[in-house]
Amino acid sequence: MRKNLTNSGIWKWAAGLLAVVTLAGFLVPAALQADDKKKKKKDEEKAATAAKIKAIDYSFIVWPNPPAIARIKYVNWYSSDKEKRNLKGNVQKKNGWMDRLAGTQSEDEVFSMPFQLNQPYGIAVDSKGLVYVADHKVGAIFIFNTDTRDVDLIKNGVHAHFVRIIGLAMDDSDRLFVSDPGLKHVLIFNKDHKAEDVITDGLSEPSGLAVDNQNRLLYVADIELDQVLVYDADTLKLLRKIGTTGHKHELTTPGDFAKPSGVAVDKEGNLYVADTLNNRIEIFDPDGNFVSAFGKNGDGPGYFARPKGVAIDSDGHVWVADGMQDRVQVFTKEGQLLIALGGHGLLPGQFQGLVDIAIDKNDRVFTTEIYPGRLQQMQYVTDAQADKERDKRAAERAKMSAQHNAPTANSQSEVVPLPAPPAKP
Repeated sequence: MRKNLTNSGIWKWAAGLLAVVTLAGFLVPAALQADDKKKKKKDEEKAATAAKIKAIDYSFIVWPNPPAIARIKYVNWYSSDKEKRNLKGNVQKKNGWMDRLAGTQSEDEVFSMPFQLNQPYGIAVDSKGLVYVADHKVGAIFIFNTDTRDVDLIKNGVHAHFVRIIGLAMDDSDRLFVSDPGLKHVLIFNKDHKAEDVITDGLSEPSGLAVDNQNRLLYVADIELDQVLVYDADTLKLLRKIGTTGHKHELTTPGDFAKPSGVAVDKEGNLYVADTLNNRIEIFDPDGNFVSAFGKNGDGPGYFARPKGVAIDSDGHVWVADGMQDRVQVFTKEGQLLIALGGHGLLPGQFQGLVDIAIDKNDRVFTTEIYPGRLQQMQYVTDAQADKERDKRAAERAKMSAQHNAPTANSQSEVVPLPAPPAKP
């Protein structure tokens, strides 16, 4: 026979239930508080890490070392988009823990990593100072704002179709030229990043690009043809070809190439070509005539081992990025070595898989390397700036010397001899 609950039994059962509910009420907030504490601690750790990163001072990294006058100053490096984005490029929603727990975020909104440089190659800079970097493995062109560190992207499948983007160049109206050897063409974007035209005539495996704004010429280095192709930058018509093709990268004669990769143009319209397999830099006039060459294979100062990128600063110096030796060397137009920096490594100013170099109108120097996937920024100190600093130091030394040699208030400016004693009678 079932035993009925007495009044006392009911009260005992109710009291027990109340105790369980009360305990649960205490435990749930306590668990939430613990989670909040953990989250707060993680946020504080992230903030501390970010503060440390922002506090890194690169200003002491200069070439050559003090007390010599600095000619190259290290500025910063860039690697990724700071926002977390989905495949469509939308910024991840910052939903609370309840949304994540309930699963209300769609699969398209849940992802963990931002877009990050993986295998960056070509570099270009527009009139606003934004830096463009082609990354064929990511399938996007990164656009870095070096002041705010914001990042935008020109994406494959969204803004255009890419297969293997390598070279970049920008003209004075902010048209962007992009070489894609996978599609055997050069794609042209307008200043609003809309694809508006394409060059296919004569191309096989286009690589490095350069624009001569004064003479309105586009130079395209083709590593398969062993040639540099010259186009009208406005009509996109093929004008001429520099170099001899059909010899399987074996020609070493002046004016010919073996897998030319990097190209650059100076203020006078002269063309500089990184002749990669011949380990030299070749120079041509604006009409495509061979002028001179410098460099040969070796690992000593002034020698090359697969030069890939070339750039010209405002003083006309030739900067060469060496892919095998992971170093940047700066030369006069005649081939005299001025300074070198780099070497294998991940520290600021070192390189791992160095592939390209670019210098903008403000003498900002940018390099790309594929193994850490990063863009590094340096600042070239011009001859005029160095002369100004040299004069300043000379004036300071002269001032210190004058102060050191100046007579003091207690010193005698002239020594007066004592009179001779009177003669004895």
